[in-house]
Formats: sequence, C-alpha cells, structure tokens
Amino acid sequence: MLFNSYEFIFFFLPATLALFFLLGRLQSRQWAIGSLVFCSLFFYGWWNPAYLSLILFSIVFNYSFGSILTHEKPIPLIGRRGFLAIGVAVNLGLIGYFKYANFFVDTVNALANTNFQIGSIVLPLAISFFTFQQISYLVDAYQGETKEYNFLRYCLFVCFFPQLIAGPIVLHKEVMPQFARKTIYQMKGENLAIGLTIFSIGLFKKVIIADSVALYATPVFQTALDGTQLTFFESWCGTLAYTMQLYFDFSGYSDMAIGAARMFGIVLPLNFNSPYKSINIADFWRRWHMTLSRFLRDYLYIPLGGNRKGQRRRYVNLMITMLLGGLWHGAGWTFVFWGGLHGGYLVVHRQWQQLRQKWGHNLQESTWWGRWLAWGLTFLAVMVAWVFFRAESMSAAGNMLYAMFGGHGISLPRSLSGVLSFLPESVFPFEGVRGTTELPSVAAILWIAVASAIALFAPNTQQLLEHYYPALNHEPTDPKTKGISPQIRWHPNLFWSIFAGVAAALSIVFILRPSEFLYFQF
Repeated sequence: MLFNSYEFIFFFLPATLALFFLLGRLQSRQWAIGSLVFCSLFFYGWWNPAYLSLILFSIVFNYSFGSILTHEKPIPLIGRRGFLAIGVAVNLGLIGYFKYANFFVDTVNALANTNFQIGSIVLPLAISFFTFQQISYLVDAYQGETKEYNFLRYCLFVCFFPQLIAGPIVLHKEVMPQFARKTIYQMKGENLAIGLTIFSIGLFKKVIIADSVALYATPVFQTALDGTQLTFFESWCGTLAYTMQLYFDFSGYSDMAIGAARMFGIVLPLNFNSPYKSINIADFWRRWHMTLSRFLRDYLYIPLGGNRKGQRRRYVNLMITMLLGGLWHGAGWTFVFWGGLHGGYLVVHRQWQQLRQKWGHNLQESTWWGRWLAWGLTFLAVMVAWVFFRAESMSAAGNMLYAMFGGHGISLPRSLSGVLSFLPESVFPFEGVRGTTELPSVAAILWIAVASAIALFAPNTQQLLEHYYPALNHEPTDPKTKGISPQIRWHPNLFWSIFAGVAAALSIVFILRPSEFLYFQF
C-alpha cells in the first residue's frame, strides 16, 4: 500500500488513527500498541502477504538475540561479541540472498563463462530498511545503549507503518521512549494539524512535482539504454529531470512518513535538509538521506576505524563505506560505481581541505563567489553521479555522459525553433532530435525550472514548521540572524489550512496518474 493511494489516505490512515486512540482511551496502552502492530503488518502484507512470514521471522530472531545481548551475561563458547556477530550475519545473510544472490551468480557467470541459475527471486518490500534498523538495535543492545523486554513494543519498533517502507531508518532509543508517554494515547489537535500539513506537503512533492518531471527523465534514460544517439540538450534535460525526480520522490515520501507518524504524536528523525543547497560533498551527505548516512557512519565507518588510524586508513574506510552504501541501494555495478564515485568525491574534498589549511586559509570563511563556485561544482558532481545511479547499465550511463559533455556536438531541437528563433542558427543549429525523446520541450523546461527553483531556493518543510518540532534532529534557526521570514512560517491558522488543503486536493486529483516510487527497489 502506497502513501499516495486512495486506499491509504481515505481508509487505512483514518481507520488506524481512530482505532489507536479509541483503544488507548477505552482499554489500555497495550491494546493500542497491539492495534498499531496489527495495522502495520496489514499495511506491509497489502503488497504481498507471502512476505509477512519473512518480516515476522526477522522480528522474532532479532528480538531473541537482542534480549540475550541486553542482559549482559557471559555467553558460553562464543562470547557476547561472537553472539552479536552471528546475529548481524543472519541479517546480512537474509538481505544477501533476496537482494544480491542473482547479482552474485550473474557476476560469476560473466567472469568464469559459466551458466549457473538459481531462478527468479522477488525482492521483499523494505528489506533493506527493516534489516538495517534491526542491526542497529542489536549493536545498541550489545553496547548497553538500549533495551526492550516487551515483544509487542519491539514489533512496533520494527513495523511501525509510517517508517517501515522507506524510512527514515530509526533507532530504538529515539522512538520507543515516546510510546511510553501517556499523552501519546490521547488525540491532540495540534499533532493532527502538524502531521496533516507535513503529509500534504510531502504528497504534493511526490504526486505533483516528482511524477511530473519523471515524464521527462524516463524516456531519455530509456533512449540511452537502447543505444540511440542523444543530443546535448536531451541528455542534460533527462539528467536534470531525474535529479529533481529523485529528490522530490524520496523527500516527499519521507515527509509523508514524518507527517503520518506525527498524527500519532510520534516525532521521527529528519531525513532530508535541502541537500541540493550543499556547498561541498561532505555537506551533501549531511543533508541527503540523513538516517542512512548516520547508520553508515556509526555502524560501518567508525567500527572500521573512522579517522582514528591516519589519513590513508581514513580514505580506505571512506571508500569501503561508500562502496557498500552504493551496493545497499541496488544489486548492480552502476550502484557500486555510484558509491565509489562519491567515495572519491569525499577523499578529494578532504584533501582539498587539508591543502587549504596548509596554505593558511580559514575554512569557516569564504567569499560569495567562492560559495557559488563550490555549490556549482558540488551540484555538477552530484548530477554526474546520478547518471550512474539511474542508468540500467554502464554502457547506458556512458551514452548519457558522452552526450552531456558534447560528444555529439551541441545543437537545438526543432521543438524549440519557434521559441528560440532569435538565436543565430550558425551558432546554435536546429538539427532536430537525434534520439526519440523530442526533448527539451517548453513544458519540460518549465517543469524542470520550477522543480529546481523549489529545491534550490524555497524553504524546506522543517524550516516552515521549525517552531513546532517537526523532526527529532532538526535545530531551529535563530530568526534574528538567519532562517526564513517569520511571516511565512507555519502557524495553525486559516491561511495554512487552505494551503495544506489545496496541496492535498491537487495531489489527490492526480494520484491516478502513472507513478513510480524509486526507493521501493532499495
């Protein structure tokens, strides 16, 4: 079941809210939690009931291992560290089989010229998210940072439906203590208003913006996959469209998750913080998919040694972390290359910082043109990497980049000849469309321009609601020094009620359009 579906918006969400608060008021907290667990499992099983057994096995296994690790008693033969290693290995084994078995076999066949076959394996929904979430629980239990003795509450931690499908990846210690508060089980108008506003903004991002620019990204990448020669402007149009599609798709869905949780009085961690405004690649990763970045840092990069064992080891740890982060996103060499590219970016960024420090530069100070140059280089680097992230093969990515950097020359499509008739054709010839996309059209340019303006210049969701605690790890800005104008911040008033209502209504009207949610494949 998708957040951007009539079933969820008009039936599942209101029914779940009503049942949760009704049982919390008339029965007990345990009944309310039990109802939320049942509804969340129903939400997960809507896609494919067969995979309910997988998530239930994962829950029982990790709860059992976590309970033993929590007691901090000696474990015979293997010890607590060995017991933790077994727990993590089983989790990685599950995700390895369902997500990477065919990728591994195909790679072996290609290298060894063999023909091994293991059949088609359907990727279970959200396996990467709930597996990483439970690995973090096992590690935190081993380190004594969290504990859970109630099986029903642990089920809720794993399968709480707002964050189950695509995150944010939450930690037990930051979410479950919220369910221990009595006030959670009492419906509050403020939580409903805040949650509905955040949900409506996210729904608008997904349905209106992401699904609209997707119409101009998909055909370009399909043309590159087919091997058809693309023009300079076609390739850039497709890449920019995908850059915006991916951001508004995932950011919108994260907003909907945070908004839906807030209706229950639960505050989830922030997952996006205007990443395309970043002025360096490290800043980008502090803003993009923040809970995944946190997981990779705390449970992979730091255990590998982080930056504690010298610069060379630091760079190796960065590359390993980003390569595995790329592989987490998908079983393909394009994802591995994407992760390696970002690892290389981070290494170069760190070396540049060291060089500037050697020259005596203050890294906290910069000129306005220096910031714009840094932003432009960062945004270009991110877009180039997105080509590999989106392309279905390395050759398709190569076709896109070759066209983007002028490999086929620079010419304008005839679809724009009327609009750009003032340009001298001797400089920018209208040679027509070499590919099959007929882009960039006027509509494509307008949609990409609007999406880019919103991503680059508009305040984000948490900035609009920053005085109402929209997310766990968001720090409100000081209105006297920076941040958005107080006049446009969210307040529970008529204007914002109309704004949220119009955003939701427009989105609901267009829900039946063909749609894809990119992060479901991860």
